[in-house]
Amino acid sequence: MNVDEIVLFLNDAEIDIFEINSLSVQIGEKTGQLQRKIETLVKRGLLSRIEKGKYCRHNFRNAFVIANYLAPEGAVAYWSALNLHGLTTQFPNTVFVQTPKLKRDKTVFGVNYQFVKVKPSKAVCYEQSGYGNHAFKLTTIEKTMVDCFDLPDYNGGYAELILALAKAKLNNKKLIEAAKAVDNIAVTKRLGYLMEVLQKEGMSVFLKYALDCVNQKYNVNTLDPSLDEKGVFNNKWNLRINILEEDILAMSQNLY
Repeated sequence: MNVDEIVLFLNDAEIDIFEINSLSVQIGEKTGQLQRKIETLVKRGLLSRIEKGKYCRHNFRNAFVIANYLAPEGAVAYWSALNLHGLTTQFPNTVFVQTPKLKRDKTVFGVNYQFVKVKPSKAVCYEQSGYGNHAFKLTTIEKTMVDCFDLPDYNGGYAELILALAKAKLNNKKLIEAAKAVDNIAVTKRLGYLMEVLQKEGMSVFLKYALDCVNQKYNVNTLDPSLDEKGVFNNKWNLRINILEEDILAMSQNLY
């Protein structure tokens, strides 16, 4: 194929973003030869280079799809996933990506991407959003909640997180699956306590699981790990409650 035929192929196949190795298989051309032709199209301004071996149409700027190409084993997560699930009114200026492989943060087309490396056992509970060549993976709503409590530095703060928890429609089974994958009992305890304070309906199965986890390990944790270790001790959840209940309720109604 010459460069014009490659453009026609991309048009006909409705391909807006691709990896050079995958495209070489599709059109039956050696990678090296194809690479030179693709670079010609980049110089002409018809294609843009995302990073080595990865390209998109010159006007394609879907940051979440690009994130999936930058870290194909991972998924959009944390604050970015909260936003995609409609659980935060704040829009982060960084796309957060969870991945089991080490990758340096980078900026592509003016968008900042932050890659959070986790154990492979934590890189689960992903779902697909979008269709065809515009599809990308993100953490499920349940995994997003657990991830954000596990690594709160990657979301909009505890007040925003409590508001998200109050709004979220969660599945008990999926939430337990996510909690087991993250494997952080402190997170499970915090979720259980907050659900009780918020009187979150339909979560009795998860609450039973969370209490079973508490009984397996006696470690005392603070409710908000970013604050001082002070406040009333809650014997049921083995938590030092360093946020007042009235403040938690205010946060859940976006009044804080």
